[in-house]
Amino acid sequence: MRLTQGTFSYLPDFTDDQIVKQINYAISQGFSINVEYTDDPHPRNAYWELWGLPLFDIKDSAAVMYEIASCRKAKPNLYIKINAFDNTRGIESCTLSFIIQRPSSEPGFLLTRQEANGRLQRYSFHSYATEKPEGSRY
Repeated sequence: MRLTQGTFSYLPDFTDDQIVKQINYAISQGFSINVEYTDDPHPRNAYWELWGLPLFDIKDSAAVMYEIASCRKAKPNLYIKINAFDNTRGIESCTLSFIIQRPSSEPGFLLTRQEANGRLQRYSFHSYATEKPEGSRY
């Protein structure tokens, strides 16, 4: 199973050249960029771990690629994504987010159905990865 979160998630994984093009676009729009990683990509887990500090006022994609390379080296088997934020309206709005690294195996999710009063059906997701202790999920 392939995790489909964020922009471009249904496309094949980007090459570094394609990632640089997206970063250059974000920089040209005046967006702030950050790098995040996680070992629990549950759909409701919107807050991944931040790698370093947000890259405000970066004018060169090489600085972002350096942070990506550092994160990839330190977290080789985790999900890594890029976020770009637009603060032109006075708030930080995420305008672009895409996964740039995935673990070699993505175990997926279990959809659990619960029956409630009457004919009400409730559904919830359970990540197979969370059955292992944190830090060894992938």
